[in-house]
Amino acid sequence: MSFDFEAALLRHGLEPLRRGATATLQINVGKLCNQACLHCHVDAGPKRTEIMTEAVAERLLELLEATPSIMQVDITGGAPELNPNFRRLVGRSRELGRAVIDRCNLTVLFERGCEDLGEFLAAHRVQVVASLPCYTADNVDAQRGRGVFDKSIRALRELNALGYGKAGSSLELNLVYNPLGGSLPPEQGRLEADYKRQLRDGFGIEFNRLFTITNMPISRFRSDLERSGKLPGYMKLLDEHFNPATVPGLMCRSLVSVGWDGTLYDCDFNQMLEIGLGGRRRTVWDFQDFSGLTGEGIATAAHCFGCTAGAGSSCGGALETS
Repeated sequence: MSFDFEAALLRHGLEPLRRGATATLQINVGKLCNQACLHCHVDAGPKRTEIMTEAVAERLLELLEATPSIMQVDITGGAPELNPNFRRLVGRSRELGRAVIDRCNLTVLFERGCEDLGEFLAAHRVQVVASLPCYTADNVDAQRGRGVFDKSIRALRELNALGYGKAGSSLELNLVYNPLGGSLPPEQGRLEADYKRQLRDGFGIEFNRLFTITNMPISRFRSDLERSGKLPGYMKLLDEHFNPATVPGLMCRSLVSVGWDGTLYDCDFNQMLEIGLGGRRRTVWDFQDFSGLTGEGIATAAHCFGCTAGAGSSCGGALETS
């Protein structure tokens, strides 16, 4: 069965996707990670060697300074904090007046060299977006490895002690939920209320918001679906739940994704599939700034149904909330 995203747009009277002004620079600093999660679309892990160099990082900071429409720098990986350029990217981005997001797996706080990571993030007013696919140990450890839940709880308590996620604090702590297996996330608002109650009552943990993110049928998760014979059913689920109301808010309209080697993409998922920006290969050295991207076409494929199914999905969670 063929799943044609462009055809789905046309069926609903929608035009092919085009870019608006670039508001977010999402930087994937590499695939090195201290974990190897089942749902990871990056195929990150401890043995990966793809690492962003200092030259690429410095070029990105030049482009950031030259593109005033970019108000947010979103740093991801792997575990982005393991990259030697991470603190330089954070510090300089904040000096330029941009908000910074660190997509943190929480357990990295206990890695060698990261002992002061929480204090560093707090000092630079970095928003922490932390992976916690469930509020129970069994589900988290099933996705992320034995003992990860307990370490994650320890890390969240440390972040809370620094002021992250606490009422009246400007230090923002958001959590990320991914479904276990081939299903759509539940309604974000209700699940957030469950998370807050369970984490507060069970562990004394507070946080700001919960982001529900659909598992993309790519990389490690796709391979798992293929091995279990569930890929056709999952793709059918995404296709049947296509929601045209999510299309205006798709993150690819306002985001540039940068790979560890400086190659540019429309989103982090296209990056993992090596579908270049607008469908062709371009790098950070091909631009003086990103202002000229406005109006360009966006490269799409079947995995894009993951962002438009149900309430929609983006790096900031559901696109439709009640």
